[in-house]
Amino acid sequence: MSTLAEFNQAPVETLRPRLLSLTAAEEWADGLLAARPYDDLDAVLATSDAILAKLDEAQIDSALAGHPRIGERAEGLDEESAARSAKEQSSMSDADTSVQEAITQGNVEYEERFGRIYLVAAAGRSADELVALLRQRLGNDPVTELEVVRGELARISRIRLTQELRPEDR
Repeated sequence: MSTLAEFNQAPVETLRPRLLSLTAAEEWADGLLAARPYDDLDAVLATSDAILAKLDEAQIDSALAGHPRIGERAEGLDEESAARSAKEQSSMSDADTSVQEAITQGNVEYEERFGRIYLVAAAGRSADELVALLRQRLGNDPVTELEVVRGELARISRIRLTQELRPEDR
């Protein structure tokens, strides 16, 4: 994908794997493809948000498979996806040891409490902010936290879709 016109015209068999590398939710990718053609980037993003808002818990958990833990290297992802995740989490690589340890411990607590990885749109956020958000979210009940995860997944998907489509399409 590089332009909205290409996105609208690309064969499903070419575009679907590309979408799944951005957000590993089959229902999301299939829904975005089924709604083509789009008039503009805003329409793509609105459709993405609407699809993600309807994903059930199992589908959300499936989508999380494409995301490494905050503060950890992406393992099992293709090279491009791993590089994208590393860039999005770049503040963690520069964090001091105490912050990195706090994220590691928080990840364990989060997974024990909610049964999934701590997902947060890390791009543009400091390591201290990521730790603070994690601590805050540990106080959520499971239903509230699932909605927070859904919102973070939508933010990440918006960022990645926007980066995929060239600026002249906006």
